[in-house]
Amino acid sequence: MSATTDRPALRLAGVSKSFGPIEVLKSLDLDIRPGERHAVIGPNGAGKSTLFNLISGLFPPSSGEIYLNGRSIAGLSPHRINRAGLARSFQITNIFHRLSVFENLRIGVLARHGVRFGLFRSVAAMRRVNEETAEVLGRVGLAARGDDLAGDLSYSEQRALEIGMTLTTGAEVILLDEPTAGMSREETAQAVELIRSVTVGKTLLMVEHDMSVVFSLCDRVSVLVYGNILATDIPTRISANRAVQEAYLGVEAA
Repeated sequence: MSATTDRPALRLAGVSKSFGPIEVLKSLDLDIRPGERHAVIGPNGAGKSTLFNLISGLFPPSSGEIYLNGRSIAGLSPHRINRAGLARSFQITNIFHRLSVFENLRIGVLARHGVRFGLFRSVAAMRRVNEETAEVLGRVGLAARGDDLAGDLSYSEQRALEIGMTLTTGAEVILLDEPTAGMSREETAQAVELIRSVTVGKTLLMVEHDMSVVFSLCDRVSVLVYGNILATDIPTRISANRAVQEAYLGVEAA
C-alpha cells in the first residue's frame, strides 16, 4: 500500500439504507485509504451487496454521505460515478457474450476517450483506442483469446475479462464483488495474482468469502454484521478478534 494523501479515496459517513421498514445498513462509517486493498466480509444478509450498490450508484442511500476523493457521489447515477473515477465488477459475470473479448474491452476504452463508432471517426483516435485495448488484454492474460467470443471463455477467463473491463475505464478506485466465487483452488490462486498485479497503484474495495484470499491479498478488512461495521483492522488482528470469530469467522471454522 502506498497512500499519498491523508484524504480517503472513499469515505462513507453515516450511511444508512432501508427498504420499507427493513433497515439493511445502519449509520455506517468507513474510510478506504488511497492505494490500499480493503475487503468487506460478513455473513450472508449482512448488507455487503447493498453497500456496493450504494457506492456504485445502483441505489441512493436513505441517509448519509459517500465521498470519492473528497467529492460527494451519494445519489449520482452509475455512469457519473464511473466518470468520477470508480469502476465495479459484479458477483454474476457481466460481459457481452456475443462480442469478442477484444470488443468487450474496447467498449470501455472508447467510452473513456469519448470516441464513437462511425464512418468519419478519427483513424488516429481509433489506433490509440486499439493500442490501449490490446494493453489491457495482455494485462489480464487474455492476449491469445482476443478474437474469441466472450461467451466461449471459461468461467475464470470471463472473470478476468470483467476485471479488464473495469481497468479500461481508467478508474483509480475499483470495486470487486466476490471475484473468486465458484473457482477451483488453482483458478483462485491465478485470480489473486491477477488482482494483485492490476491493482498496483489503485485503490481496491472487495467483497470476498474466501478468507485465504482476503488475508493474503488485503491490507485491511472490515467485518459487516447486520448492517453495522463490527471491526476494521489488519487481517491478523481481524482473525484474532473474538467478536469477529463469534460473529463470522468462528462460524465458518465450525
